Amino acid sequence: MARRKFPDRRPQGRAVAHITARTPGAKQPPASWLFGMHTVRAALANPARTWQRLVVAEGSGAAKELGRHPGAETVPRALLQSVLPPGAVHQGAALLANPLPAVSLDDLCGEPAGIIVALDQVTDPHNIGAIVRSAAGFGAHAVVVTERQTPATSGTLAKSASGGLEHVALVPVTNLARGLDALGRAGYWRLGLDGSAERRVGDTRPAGPLVLVLGAEGAGLRRLTKEHCDELAAIALPGAVESLNVSNAAAVALYVLSRGET
Repeated sequence: MARRKFPDRRPQGRAVAHITARTPGAKQPPASWLFGMHTVRAALANPARTWQRLVVAEGSGAAKELGRHPGAETVPRALLQSVLPPGAVHQGAALLANPLPAVSLDDLCGEPAGIIVALDQVTDPHNIGAIVRSAAGFGAHAVVVTERQTPATSGTLAKSASGGLEHVALVPVTNLARGLDALGRAGYWRLGLDGSAERRVGDTRPAGPLVLVLGAEGAGLRRLTKEHCDELAAIALPGAVESLNVSNAAAVALYVLSRGET
């Protein structure tokens, strides 16, 4: 099999030196370490993503695949681990990547289409990442999040998204209720996922743009968020478990909505 070639999208003029751990109090560039093979591979293949450092561990599969990439640095595994969070499952690859171009709520309202997901105070980066991954898999093109309660787009979130961040925009809003109001005026049908609702996901599926709104585990959708949805629906669970993890619920709902099933 021919070796895949990637373009070198490092900012010009930046020297590639040894890896050092971040110094407390030092001014940091607006970049973060992405890790894991799926995540790094997807970032390198994304024309919109620029990066500063590509590091692979000696003797790893990542070194065999990415070691000849322009600018790649092969280092001892312990040195790679030193710049990542404790316990990070990096699979031998890490990329110091610049943030992707921002997408705003105005962008979504200006060209309403397809399905987007809105999260009401979902705070766990693993859950958000898994939702982004499902959104990418089922063709949704954005995930709207609240600015104050949402964690930073960290390597942990990106790893859970497994490359999904390169295809699905994370769109922060100051106030979710006002954001849903704007999306509604733009032509989106706002469907809130609520376990106590009488209707089921898929009972109705408008032909136009749709927002799937999900709440945090335990608390669910807040009252004001529900009031800014056009409809509330639940996922039918015929088994012994009464509820799903929010990321699993998102995957099930997106599956049904993307296929137009009842």
